[in-house]
Amino acid sequence: MKIINPATEEIIKEIAEDNEQSVNQKFAELKSSQGAWQKTQLQNRIKIIQQFGALLKTNIEPLALVLTSEVGKPLQQSRNEINGACARIQWLTEHANNYLSDETMVQQPGLNEKIVYEPLGVIANISAWNYPYLVGVNVFVPALLAGNAVMYKPSEYSSLTGLEIEKRLKEAGVPSSVFQVAIGARTVGELLLNTPFDGYFFTGSYKTGKYIYEKVAPRMVPCQCELGGKDPLYVADDITDIKSVAAGTADGAFYNNGQSCCAVERIYVHEKVYDQYLDEFVKEVKSWKMGAPTEEGVYFGSLSRKEQLNFLKQQIDEAVQKGAKVLLGGKPVLGKGFYFEPTILVNVNHSMSVMREESFGPVIGIMKVKNDEEAAALMKDSGYGLTASVYSSNQQRAEKILQQINAGTGYWNCCDRVSAAVPWSGRNHSGFGATLSHAGLRAFTKPKAYHLKD
Repeated sequence: MKIINPATEEIIKEIAEDNEQSVNQKFAELKSSQGAWQKTQLQNRIKIIQQFGALLKTNIEPLALVLTSEVGKPLQQSRNEINGACARIQWLTEHANNYLSDETMVQQPGLNEKIVYEPLGVIANISAWNYPYLVGVNVFVPALLAGNAVMYKPSEYSSLTGLEIEKRLKEAGVPSSVFQVAIGARTVGELLLNTPFDGYFFTGSYKTGKYIYEKVAPRMVPCQCELGGKDPLYVADDITDIKSVAAGTADGAFYNNGQSCCAVERIYVHEKVYDQYLDEFVKEVKSWKMGAPTEEGVYFGSLSRKEQLNFLKQQIDEAVQKGAKVLLGGKPVLGKGFYFEPTILVNVNHSMSVMREESFGPVIGIMKVKNDEEAAALMKDSGYGLTASVYSSNQQRAEKILQQINAGTGYWNCCDRVSAAVPWSGRNHSGFGATLSHAGLRAFTKPKAYHLKD
């Protein structure tokens, strides 16, 4: 398999893909070793994962370079991602003992009732390319902490990073037979779906997630899917600092070239502040630099996948044909690399795919609304349900709107952020299940009830 640098289109490396024989062999090793890992004291598993986090920090520069080389994000954003992964590891390891240890529920003379959190067994983690450290840590860290063995399949677009993750985990002390990496594209993913894992955890598109869910459903094992989004954001008329709101929301839309499941994908602005907000938004985006992702100060690197260039262009062209106006950008950048101009569209409406289907790129539609009711109705008009944001000086006003929206996360005066302390979960086409928080730690366990009488 050829690993391509999306910023230069040069081949970085060629690596061997897995096949049916190697996948079966790796699965057999995981199966045979999981029991011993489960019997390893929780405190020892915690120490090993803490050491993994320390190794990421120590090696942040070479790891960031590898990540940037294969996904095209600016070097500083790669550093940010690894630091973010370390922060999540810290929270998960600090709270693992509390949420994975046995719980006594009833203790009285002659009777003890308790819950024991047993690992699922051997799980498959089919991961994503846009944030391989972050979405990976969400799954394999709590899975390992809970005593599971893990088959980790990085995206074919971030395979080198997947191998770096494996290397650091094993340096930290995770037994080689407890964490295995499956390298390859769809064919290897299909092999995993035909292997009898005890659980499947997927991060990626709705289409692929639906396919995986349907394929493994007959086995009746846990299956969690963190899928895409078409995340809405509303700017109310009572905001006081329009410039800073425009800057923060622009970052929410365009960070990592908009290649984030929780990126802001559609913006609704109250008519009273629309013109000023739009002016500040455009000025902010124009101030950001596009260029080689290894060059310091660059905000827009290349997209990770070549095919996305044509998809975005089609979305924009369709919107323009239906009456949208391009205020900025609108097309791929000529030359080497998968670059696309940051694009701002106005005069948009919900007949356009750019306001309904996930873009996953540096494209945003901004729509004027008359009041909170119109904003809420438009925000709800989606098959997705990952996050929703409201900017307002009034928390009660914001929460009233957010309560109406069927999304896993609500933001007031912020957007495009994830915290390890609270669940990360989607609704509708954005998936199901939860990672992070106590819910994410326990997602990789089977609770067993004990009724003990003497």
